[in-house]
Amino acid sequence: MLRFSKMHGLGNDFVVLDCRAAPFALDAAGIRALADRRTGVGFDQLLSVEPARDPSCAFYYGIWNTDGSPAAQCGNGVRCVAAWLHRAGALAAGEPVRLESPSGPVTVRLLSAHEVTVDMGEPQFEPARIPFDADAEAPRYAIEADGTTLWIGAVSMGNPHAVVMADELAEGDVERLAPALTAHARFAEGANAGFVRRLAPDHIALRVHERGVGWTQACGTGACAAVAVLRQRGAVDEQVRVDLPGGTLQIAWRGPGHRLWMTGPTAFAFEGEWPGVP
Repeated sequence: MLRFSKMHGLGNDFVVLDCRAAPFALDAAGIRALADRRTGVGFDQLLSVEPARDPSCAFYYGIWNTDGSPAAQCGNGVRCVAAWLHRAGALAAGEPVRLESPSGPVTVRLLSAHEVTVDMGEPQFEPARIPFDADAEAPRYAIEADGTTLWIGAVSMGNPHAVVMADELAEGDVERLAPALTAHARFAEGANAGFVRRLAPDHIALRVHERGVGWTQACGTGACAAVAVLRQRGAVDEQVRVDLPGGTLQIAWRGPGHRLWMTGPTAFAFEGEWPGVP
């Protein structure tokens, strides 16, 4: 039996596994079985809490998508890992702690048992670091997707993102274009596709279609990416409220040369045992 915690951040839901004493043992088929919302438990991402590889970090967390593929970063997921560690007595509220993700260290701080702020690092716009196929860095790129020319922003928040202004698209195009953009060949590792509407200099609305998952209720790195792209263009302020289908995140970024911070809630749904493994 595999014991797990079911958590979510604004409806972006996770299964969290305690792998601090025993190694992570699920293969891709086992992950897909656990992810099935009809015959398994269901989640957007699977998170494993493990001993840190980096001695400067307190713990490591692994991330897997519903299709069994690994992910490099997850903004809502790291907040849930922090809250899980706090409930387990391994992380104190109010103190900054470094956690190790597949894309490198991040610093988290619990504002309360269910509210976490995360240092997501500096957004990376250089095409090679995203990775994205482009001759040079630019605030906008023309890209062909399903017969339509889109103008996107491209950025990495530890994982690759394509950001599109939704109000530049015809009605119905978002649903059609999202899967094509997520799997576009110019993103060597695929991309999370964010469709954003600017409501005010300090307020945007966002939907994200994630690689390996599909549409989600919320995407923490997607919210960071949308703010980073719009701030690079001078379209938003330093502090931005990001409304997602599942709720609201607060993003703060002063601009190039500075680290970006994300703040938002977490919630425990239930504890369980999965009989799909011995």
